[in-house]
Amino acid sequence: WPLANSEAWRKGTVVSGWSAACRGRGEAGRAERLRCRPAEPAQRRPGRAGSGRCCRSWGRARMRLRSGVFASSCLLVQALGVALFLRGFFPVPVRSLPRREARADPPAEPAPPGPGMVSNWTKIPPPLFKKVVIVLIDALRDDFVFGSKGKQFMPYTTQVVEKGTSCSFVAEAKPPTVTMPRIKALMTGSIPGFIDVVVNLNSPALLDDNLIWQAKTAGKRIIFYGDDTWVRLFPKHFVEYDGTTSFFVSDFTEVDDNVTRHLDRVLKREDWDLLILHYLGLDHIGHMTGPNSPLVGPKLREMDNVLKKIHISLLSKEEASLPNLLVVCGDHGMSETGSHGGSSEGEVHTPLLFISSAFEKRSGPLAQPEHVQQTDLASTLAIGLGLPISRNSVGNLILPVVGGKTIREQLRFVHLNGFQLSRLLQENTPAYEKDPGYEQFKIAEKSHGNWIKLYLEGNNSEILLNLGKKVLKQYLEALKTLSSSLSKQVAQYDMYSMMVGTVIIMEVLILLLLSVPKALSKRAEFEVPLSPPLFSLLFYLMCLLLCAVHVIVCTSAESLCYFCSMSWLTAVGVMMLISALMCGILSAIAKIFENSRLPPKNPTVSSSSWSEIDVLILAGTIGHVLSLGASSFIEEEHQTWYFLINTLCLVLCQELCRNYFLLKECDPQHSTNVKQNFDSVGETSECKNIDIPAASNSKLGKATSSSEFIKGSDKWISLATPWIILICCRLLRSLNQTGVQWAHRPDFGHWLTSSEHKSELSFLAAVSLLMIFFLVQRRCSLVSKIAMALGLLGVYSYRAAIGNVIFPWQRGGKDISKGITEARFVYVFVLGIVFTGTKDLLKSQVISADSSMKSTGLWEVYSGLVLLAALLFRPHNLPVLVFCLLIQTMMTKYIWRPLKFDAAQITIMHYWFGQAFFYFQGNSNGIATVDVSAGFVGLDSYVEIPAIFLTAFATYAGPFLWAIHLLCYLSSEVSR
Repeated sequence: WPLANSEAWRKGTVVSGWSAACRGRGEAGRAERLRCRPAEPAQRRPGRAGSGRCCRSWGRARMRLRSGVFASSCLLVQALGVALFLRGFFPVPVRSLPRREARADPPAEPAPPGPGMVSNWTKIPPPLFKKVVIVLIDALRDDFVFGSKGKQFMPYTTQVVEKGTSCSFVAEAKPPTVTMPRIKALMTGSIPGFIDVVVNLNSPALLDDNLIWQAKTAGKRIIFYGDDTWVRLFPKHFVEYDGTTSFFVSDFTEVDDNVTRHLDRVLKREDWDLLILHYLGLDHIGHMTGPNSPLVGPKLREMDNVLKKIHISLLSKEEASLPNLLVVCGDHGMSETGSHGGSSEGEVHTPLLFISSAFEKRSGPLAQPEHVQQTDLASTLAIGLGLPISRNSVGNLILPVVGGKTIREQLRFVHLNGFQLSRLLQENTPAYEKDPGYEQFKIAEKSHGNWIKLYLEGNNSEILLNLGKKVLKQYLEALKTLSSSLSKQVAQYDMYSMMVGTVIIMEVLILLLLSVPKALSKRAEFEVPLSPPLFSLLFYLMCLLLCAVHVIVCTSAESLCYFCSMSWLTAVGVMMLISALMCGILSAIAKIFENSRLPPKNPTVSSSSWSEIDVLILAGTIGHVLSLGASSFIEEEHQTWYFLINTLCLVLCQELCRNYFLLKECDPQHSTNVKQNFDSVGETSECKNIDIPAASNSKLGKATSSSEFIKGSDKWISLATPWIILICCRLLRSLNQTGVQWAHRPDFGHWLTSSEHKSELSFLAAVSLLMIFFLVQRRCSLVSKIAMALGLLGVYSYRAAIGNVIFPWQRGGKDISKGITEARFVYVFVLGIVFTGTKDLLKSQVISADSSMKSTGLWEVYSGLVLLAALLFRPHNLPVLVFCLLIQTMMTKYIWRPLKFDAAQITIMHYWFGQAFFYFQGNSNGIATVDVSAGFVGLDSYVEIPAIFLTAFATYAGPFLWAIHLLCYLSSEVSR
């Protein structure tokens, strides 16, 4: 820092070199350091900025790093910030006491006012039903029961709902609408968070207080058949069970037959109290073919027959003392594309039916079903089975289910529910007494005590009944407010951990932005300042300040904070990291300001101005980042990327016109240079059979006049390329509707996947596979070409085997299989092509530094991944892969290489197109559009790691293929 104020520095004579005297060692060296002075500019040696030993040297503690090493280090630090942020971002669920402490004595009825009056009801009410059967049909939408499909395919259920003894509701599920969190909500009454989506693939045992544990503790015998998620959530709770794998979505029939085959035997027995059946076939049909598939109707009819069998059996075994209960529900619905996980109406609305002879028979027509929360089921079933309500439940009692009981019993039920909710509020809210719901509950409890006094005095008049109904209404309002208050607490965030993570992320981002000019320079390296950050007074002051803030926050925090729960050594390390990054940023900014004062090395050369491409890339990237601050832009992010790539094509067209028509008038040599670029590309491709320029510049020596170039066809193809890309993008937009606002609208993909257009889909898939082979094989070796051809033939055979497409000679209905053999046939060729490319890469790195072999190896790895994407994509999405390869080929040959775009511009263009193709596939920012079926191509059972890999690859194939193509392109530019 003192050096920065010296006269020599201000004059620009000191940059990085130092006199030889400053590099002395021993006593002589130390004496020389006292009089060290800047070296003359002519004595400077490049790359030795950190070699000085002077104690006042700016560069003594500076380290040169390649841009890749520096960026990797920054990403590792940024991963720490992202992890801290996510740990605070995922809401901390509302929790009560541990399960082992949950079975406390139930509250008594509110004490009547006055001396000597005590209620005689102090225990849990007896059960209302003898046997309870829960039939959970996965992905059962409300319109499948209450709509036209219900009347057509579920006639018995519709008849019971409209004219039988039942209570019908529409249960609203909270996102995320995936199976495991929904089972938790149904059985605990709590609202799981989005973190449960992560553990949905491998559900751990549920340790919270829940209905199943309460029933087992009370001695009830529980039998379960169906989705093995229940077995993992509730281990050792069932006296008998048979779990089926829920993730093998290609199975429509066996997964349900394994449940139904137990019914006849179990319904004849009397040694059970609670029977739970979880059917998965409907969900699998939705994932594979969507809610409008012709397979949905037969599956609903099958479920209707199952419900009919169970209901008739329960009615035949009823006793005069207690009736039986049949509960029909869904864990979630399904979207218009057949998936689930989001918050669309089709995904969150499910039917909830209570069928029992205890209810009054419906006389009039069925009105619109009342809406309830899915979490209300846990409280209602607990009352029906005579069990304590789960301590963590935020649900309300569904009053019509107990509407046939006396007013005193109904008041007792809602009082138990209100007491449980108010206790949960006390344990999670410091100022619970000021909560409106708590105040309403206390008022209702007081009114309940007055009613009990009148009741115990023997008053049985109409006034007592009306007063009881008034107290019941007060309770219901209090329950609704309490439940709402507790549900809002689910969205509580660990703000301190989020802020610490955000600070780290922003510091690394600023450091990366400050380093961009150096990283993109010719040397692609820069100096990392170490001495100013680590040995400055500012660093230690910031460490002390941040540690003081940490102590204050952690000692005054009212809620649990993850960052505060860390050890002090870890917390101090994070504070030192934040301080070092801040000092590094300040040092880099100071260096930039000091360098700006230096005179340019070559004053005659002026700095180049920004082109329209540079402005668009910068403005578009920054604008996209800023747009993510609004939820509507996140929901419809695909519109942003479509707009950006369309604008990019128009700017590229302008750039091409300028180069071919305008610049040649003022710079006749320019067109000649562009022509030479085309010649270089063409001759290199002929020599090496791959699309890379020659390593030397000898082929750039051809002399071609401007008039000769204008007559060539390359110019016109190049000018047409942006317009061809625009046409391709417009066609792809019509293929798949995505986002939230217009996802329900029909698109070309829905038209193709309908059963009556299977011939058109087959033709499109065959043409797409031929185009993929044509676009990929040009740069592959002969062995890889043969493997690619056979692999693509296997892709079509796999789709024909599972019934998506048909062969031209195929007549009538062919037996549909799972296509396991055909898919594994393709996997063999994928691995073979990738292995061949990897072998060439290793040869180029270890044996000989051959750039052509390296480029060939990279392209063969890329072509193997293209073959894998073709296998995993649904047939109607194969044109997305074709247009991806076509755009990459045309951009490479007719835009990037002739116009000599730099690495930064080409990288960001690849990123833009990769993001756009993510949405062209039909994906969105909601998990409902994830195609789970891709994870089971070629698998005959659920294997976790391959299923996760294949699902992730199929989902992010667009960005991933563009990233690999970027690697292939940059590695081929050996002459630049």
